[in-house]
Amino acid sequence: MVNLPFTRDQFFDVFAAYNRSLWPFALALWGYAVVGAVLLARDSRRRRFAAVMLAVQWAWAGAAYHAAFFAAINPAAWAFATLFVIEGGLLLWFGVIHDQLRFSATGSLRHVAAWTLIIYALLYPLLAQAEGHPFPRGPTFGVPCPTTFLTIGWLLAAAPPWPKVVATIPIAWAFVGGSAAVLLGVRADLMLWVAGIALTASLLVSVGHRVDA
Repeated sequence: MVNLPFTRDQFFDVFAAYNRSLWPFALALWGYAVVGAVLLARDSRRRRFAAVMLAVQWAWAGAAYHAAFFAAINPAAWAFATLFVIEGGLLLWFGVIHDQLRFSATGSLRHVAAWTLIIYALLYPLLAQAEGHPFPRGPTFGVPCPTTFLTIGWLLAAAPPWPKVVATIPIAWAFVGGSAAVLLGVRADLMLWVAGIALTASLLVSVGHRVDA
């Protein structure tokens, strides 16, 4: 059994403090993500807009959630905050400045999985409430898990080749954050393990294809 440095009540108290203080920003981030998803669905050339949106989500989750709130009950949150800000920088560097994360809009099984995760991310606050974590003591937007769902969905649909370093932190968080489903009773986070495995498998397949070639 993993011993967490905080209790279940303390964990949900952090969400309550975050939501009471920053709910307008959480709502704005959700709207920002919806606009990014719609634009990307209509025109894959809007990928830079989506990359900026994801970078903002990661930087916000690192600074506004991990550093400003979660660090009060978990010292490891400072390391998480650093990694999240780094991921935001990677998305800007590779997705915006160098345009190496190109969204491919084909209808393959991989893209079905990608859009399933993107839609799941946008519905995440409602799913958390439906399973018994009502506002304000439940996860909303601008926190790590919906950000990870969004990003893994986008990366699953990215046209190869793209810099695999961008996937490292989302995959790591998929397995770290997914533990909340078991340890803290946030069952909506069970899908994080599925997302992490899917992206890892996709990366392994792409590496195998390059070796065969």
